[in-house]
Amino acid sequence: MFIFTDKLEKNQDIKIEENQKQIIFSTVKNEKIINWLKNHGFPESFIEDIQSEDQSITYEETEDFKLLILKYIKFDEEENLLYDDSNVVIIITKDKFFVLAEEKEIVTELAKKFEKRYKNQEFEYVTYLIADILIDNTILIIDVIDEALEDLEDSIFHENIEEDELQKDIYYARRTLNRISKVTIQEKDVINRAYNRFPPTIRKKLKYEFIDINEHLKYLINESRTLLDRTGYLLNLHMGILSTRMNKAMQRLAAISLIFLPLTFVVGNYGMNFKYMPELDWKYGYLMVWIVNLTLAGGIFIWLKKKKWI
Repeated sequence: MFIFTDKLEKNQDIKIEENQKQIIFSTVKNEKIINWLKNHGFPESFIEDIQSEDQSITYEETEDFKLLILKYIKFDEEENLLYDDSNVVIIITKDKFFVLAEEKEIVTELAKKFEKRYKNQEFEYVTYLIADILIDNTILIIDVIDEALEDLEDSIFHENIEEDELQKDIYYARRTLNRISKVTIQEKDVINRAYNRFPPTIRKKLKYEFIDINEHLKYLINESRTLLDRTGYLLNLHMGILSTRMNKAMQRLAAISLIFLPLTFVVGNYGMNFKYMPELDWKYGYLMVWIVNLTLAGGIFIWLKKKKWI
C-alpha cells in the first residue's frame, strides 16, 4: 500500500525492487509480498505465523532476517471502553523493511504517522520509530480510559444511573487494562532484546531514543496497574452506594412497619369475639379508637423524623 524509499516516495501500488532499500507498509496477506518472501527462502510455516493473529509478541533473528511482532491497541467499534489488539509484523532483511498488519486502516495510520517523523535513517532507527508510534498509540488509549473512569466516578453518585451499563463499562475497562499491562511487559522485553542486537555504534547512536521508549513503557505498566486498582475502587464504591441505598430502603420499610405495628395491636384487640367488651356499647368508642390510632401513628412518625429514619 505504501512504499518509502531513500527519496521518501510514497506509492499505492507496491513494487518491490531488488537491491534497493525500501520501507514497505502493507497488509499481511498482500500477494506480492507473500510471493517475494517465498522467493527469498521464507518457509510456508513462517508466512502462516505472521498471518496468524494468535501469534504472540516476539523477536527472532537469523543471518538473513529479523522478525519483530508488536501489538497495535485499537478502539472497539461497538462497546465503550473495550479495546482490542492486532499484530504489527516487522520483517527486516538486508535492503527491505516490511511493516505488515491485518487491517488496511492500521497500515494507513502507521504509514501516515511514520511519514511525518521519517528522517531517512538506517533500519534500526526505523525499528525505533515504528515501536514508538505503537507505544504512543497505547498511551493515547490509557489517557482515554483515565478520562472515562473520571466520568464513571462522577456518574456513580447519580440516582438515575444505569447500573448495568456502569458495571459493563468497569468490566471492559478492567479487561482492557489487564491486556495493556501484559502486552506492555512483553513488548518491553522484546524491544530491549532487539536493541541489544544492534551493532555497538547504532546502540550508542540510538541510546537516548530507546531510553525514551523504556520510560514510556514503564509509564504504561505503572499507569495501567494504577487504573486497574482504580476500577476496583470504583466497583467497590458502586457496590457500597448500592448497599447504602438498599439499607435506606429497608430502613423506610422498617419505619412504616413500626408505625402500623401498634395500630395493628389496637385493632386486633377489638377484633376479638368476647361478649363483654365495655367499649363496644360506648357511644364514642369508635371515635376514641380513631383518636388513639392517630395519636400513636403521629407520635411514632414525629419520633422517626427526629431519628431521621424517614
